[in-house]
Amino acid sequence: MAGTFRFELVSPERVLMAVDATEVIVPGSEGQFTVLAGHAPVIATLMPGVLHVAGPGGRKAIFVKGGFCEVSPEALTVLAETAFITDEVDRAHVEAEIEAARKALDAANDDEARLHITRAIEELKALTGGTTRH
Repeated sequence: MAGTFRFELVSPERVLMAVDATEVIVPGSEGQFTVLAGHAPVIATLMPGVLHVAGPGGRKAIFVKGGFCEVSPEALTVLAETAFITDEVDRAHVEAEIEAARKALDAANDDEARLHITRAIEELKALTGGTTRH
């Protein structure tokens, strides 16, 4: 199909998604960027955030805790440390992720780690509408 490219999301546990996509918005460590068919080759690290995947079958949002991606004109492969499709988990799962991130933030010993963890907490809170238990 014209205007599509292969998108694959791989976590340590499994291949989470493998679809033909028309657009993917990626939370790169240097800033968010959009991948379309024919994109220039890029390798990038990911910040915690939400990948927005659009394709012939609709749209999906996927939270990634971090990782790497490789872009070619024909494909985008994301290797994520941790990932979940946002509409496939319940609020309790997201709140557990937030609590784990808060504990990691307390134990963080450098600014870069604190930045990544703080970003993860903000993105996870956004998935719950900004309200979570404390």
